[in-house]
Formats: sequence, C-alpha cells, structure tokens
Amino acid sequence: MSLLRVENVTKRFGGLVAVDDMSFEIRHGELMAIVGPNGAGKTTMFNLINGVFPADEGRIIFEDVDVTRYPAYKRAHLGIGRTFQIPRPFASATVRENIAIGGMFGAAGSEISVDRAMELADHYIDIIGLKEHRDKPAGGLTPVEKKLVEIARALAMKPRLLLMDEAMAGMNPKDIDEMVAFIREIRDTEGIAIVSMVEHIMRAVAGLAERVIVMHQGALLVDEPTQEALSDPRVIEVYLGQPPEEAHA
Repeated sequence: MSLLRVENVTKRFGGLVAVDDMSFEIRHGELMAIVGPNGAGKTTMFNLINGVFPADEGRIIFEDVDVTRYPAYKRAHLGIGRTFQIPRPFASATVRENIAIGGMFGAAGSEISVDRAMELADHYIDIIGLKEHRDKPAGGLTPVEKKLVEIARALAMKPRLLLMDEAMAGMNPKDIDEMVAFIREIRDTEGIAIVSMVEHIMRAVAGLAERVIVMHQGALLVDEPTQEALSDPRVIEVYLGQPPEEAHA
C-alpha cells in the first residue's frame, strides 16, 4: 500500500495552470526528490499535499484516507509534516520551545501534554546537535541552525511523511553533504518517507534521493530512479542544461 497517492491533481490560479493533471505515489520510508526549473509547480504541489491550497481537480489519498478537502492542520494530525525554504522560528522563544510547538500540533494533536512536548523537543535537540543552544532564543541562530530547528520541529510532529522545501538552499558543499547524511539518518531512525524539493543542487539530489520526480510547466515530466532521471535527455534539456556528471561540479 502506498503512503500517499496523488491522482490527476490540477491547480489553477486564474488563467494559470500551476499544476496540470499530476499523478504519482510515495511509498513508506522512501527518499524522493521533486525537482524542476523555476516556475515548474513544485511549491504548489507541496502546498496541495499538505493542505495550504485545495486542489481544483483530482484526489490526494494519504494512507487510504481521502484528504483532498482536509485543511492543513487535519493533515498534520494524520502525519503529513512540512518544512519551509525560509525558516521563520518564533524569534524570542527558545530553541526547545520552538521544537515543542511541533509536538503539540502534530500527529499526537490534543493528546500530548506540554511536558511530553518538551521531552520530544529535548530528544530532537540531541538529534540535530544543538544541545548547547537549547535554552537560547531561536532568533539568534545561524541560517543553517535555523534550518535544523525547522526540521526538528517538523519531526516533533511525528510525521509519517515529511515534505522538505529547499532544506539545502544557500548551503556550501560541506553543509550540503552533512545535511544529506542527516536526512538519510533521520529517514532510517524515524522510519518516515521524506520528499525533498530541490532547485539546481545536483549534489543534493544525487546524494539524497532514491527516486526523482521532475516537473515542467506544472506537469509530470519524469518519475524514475535517480540516475535514470538525471540522465534522461528530456531532463537534461529542460532542467540540467548539461549532463549530470558535469552538473555535480
């Protein structure tokens, strides 16, 4: 059984078709990347999956539940987590408090106590390696540290599917390699499927994803294992602009 099924989903904004008849599946525990040129519809697709926008056509099925008309908070309670390209923590709240918020509004919902949410926060602070910043205001962190807090807050929601929006944007190669290793580790330890949206960082795509979906002009161009996708002539033409071994540099 698939974890998530997107079935013939379309989203329009006025006369613009941002997502055009998209269909694909995400399996339990899968590491997948959604890539494509600017304006391909990737962010809109993420927003459709986690409930920021309603689909105009088609269905989204999560663990056999039709969530097409569910608002974002109901999807979070079912186990769909999300990080954003630009982390916006509660600047005056501590790192611990920021992460605990994820626990209180995630899959556990109203069943989790404040004390338990704080325990979850401590657990994920250890995982992301920010123990020395535990009680510091999150607004004073570096950009990379804020991204880690964003991921930890999403993990505290106890998702079964985690959508990661540009988690490695703006990072240097060393930070990218460390983030890829970290994401693979949390997939294995947490047992969740992770879908990462990546723009033009082939180092991250090749190192992270087992399967790649390529979008172009709102539609599905390719859905293949990573190396096959990055070697596909259509992908090279519309996205890479050069063979994948050159794009790694």
